[in-house]
Amino acid sequence: MKEVLAIVRANKINQTKEALVAAGLPSFTGSRCVGRGRRPVDFETLEALNRDPSMGTDVLPGLAQGARLIPKRMLSMVVPKERVKEIVEVIIKTNQTGTPGDGKVFVLPVSDVFRVRTREEGLDAIDEMKG
Repeated sequence: MKEVLAIVRANKINQTKEALVAAGLPSFTGSRCVGRGRRPVDFETLEALNRDPSMGTDVLPGLAQGARLIPKRMLSMVVPKERVKEIVEVIIKTNQTGTPGDGKVFVLPVSDVFRVRTREEGLDAIDEMKG
């Protein structure tokens, strides 16, 4: 089993959830988070771009100023190792815009998992067709 941990743009979370459900992965945990990558961000320009998307990507290079944290969304899901590549591809396809800030996907090992209600363990505990 593996944990797939994805950090994505806040405005892409609904599309990401829909894509994961369509791919047969209805169970995941989501949370709000903040963070930043290598480049700082000019939030005034970013807010203007959010208000008027027609500004296009030509303003994106000007965003590399300031050092505040950017609101993001984090999704975590434990999946059988055979599904990792598929799930990662769904996340990337849904979130890739080609501009900095599209996000990151981390894949981590999971040694075991237990379903609290039924005491099922391992793959049985993450099988959504059961229980």
